[in-house]
Amino acid sequence: MDLYVTLPLAALAAAIEAGLGYPQALFKAIGHPVTWIGALIARADHGLNRDADSFAQRRALGFLALGLVLAIAGGGGFIIAQGIEALAIPHAIGLMLTALIASSLIAQRSLHAHVRAVADALEREGLAAGRTTVAAIVGRDVVALDEAGVARAAIESLAENFSDGVVAPIFWLALGGLPGGMAYKAINTADSMMGHRTARHVAFGFAAARLDDLVNLVPARLSALLIATAALFTPGASAIGALRTAWRFSGGHPSPNAGWPEAAFAGALGLRLGGPRCYGQIKIDDPWIGAGAAVAGSADIRRALALYRRACFVHWVLLTLLALGFIGRA
Repeated sequence: MDLYVTLPLAALAAAIEAGLGYPQALFKAIGHPVTWIGALIARADHGLNRDADSFAQRRALGFLALGLVLAIAGGGGFIIAQGIEALAIPHAIGLMLTALIASSLIAQRSLHAHVRAVADALEREGLAAGRTTVAAIVGRDVVALDEAGVARAAIESLAENFSDGVVAPIFWLALGGLPGGMAYKAINTADSMMGHRTARHVAFGFAAARLDDLVNLVPARLSALLIATAALFTPGASAIGALRTAWRFSGGHPSPNAGWPEAAFAGALGLRLGGPRCYGQIKIDDPWIGAGAAVAGSADIRRALALYRRACFVHWVLLTLLALGFIGRA
C-alpha cells in the first residue's frame, strides 16, 4: 500500500467519524460492518467448531475459520477500494468516498456516547441505572458493583476501546488502506466472539486470540503515549503519572496489550483500575492497576472522557501532520 494514499485516508476517516459517527438510520437500514463480520464468524463457529472433533482438529479448524473470515473481509475491502479507484472520478473525490466507508471501522464517537451514558445514568437515576448502562459495554457481572465499581468499569472500557476501537483501526488503515482496516476489524471481532478460554473456544479461538494480540501490540503502546500527551492539555491530569503507571503496571493486566491504555488512564487520572471482578459465577482476582484511589464516581468518568477527547484530537493532529509530510515529499 502507498502511504501517500493510506495516511490521508486514515486521517480523513478519523475526521469523518468524529464528526458524523455511524448514523442510526443507516444502521437500521443495512447494519454495520462489525455486524456483518460478526454474522460471518458466527456461521464459521457453528459450522466448523464441532464438539466431536479433537483438540488439535478444533485448533486447526479455528485457523481455517479465521483465514476464511480474513479473506472475505480484507478481500471485500480490496474490491471496494479498487472499484472506487476504477471510477472515472477525480482522486480527491475517490479518496473522500473511500474514507467515508472506512470511517465505519472507527468508534470514537460511539465509544464516547456509550461511556457518557454511564455517567448520565449514575447522576440522573442512581446506581441501578448505572449498572444497567455499563452492562452494555463490559462483559463482567454488574449485579454486585457499587458506584465506584460501575465508574471504574466504564473507565476501563473507555481505555481498552480507545486502543482497539480507535487507535488500532486507524493504525491499520494508515498502513494497509481499506483492506487493512477491514482485516483488523475481522481479527478484533473474531477475538471478542471466540477468543475466550471457554471450553468451546479454548482450541477453536486460539488463532483469533493470538493474532489479535499481535495486531494490537503497537497500537496499544501508541495509545498509552497518546494518553500521556493528551494529559499535558487536560486540567487535573498527569502526563508523568500516565507514563510511569503504564510502564510499571501494564504487565499486570491479563492481556498483553490492554494494560497499556488502562494503566495510562489510571496514572493520568490518579485512579486505581482493574482488580477483582466476576464473570458470571466465576470470580477473577486480577491485580489492581495504578496506585491512585479505587473510589471513583461519575465525575471521574467525565474526567476520563475529557482526557479521551484530547487523546483522539492529538492522535488526529499527529496523523494529519504525518500525512501532509508524505504528500509534501510526493
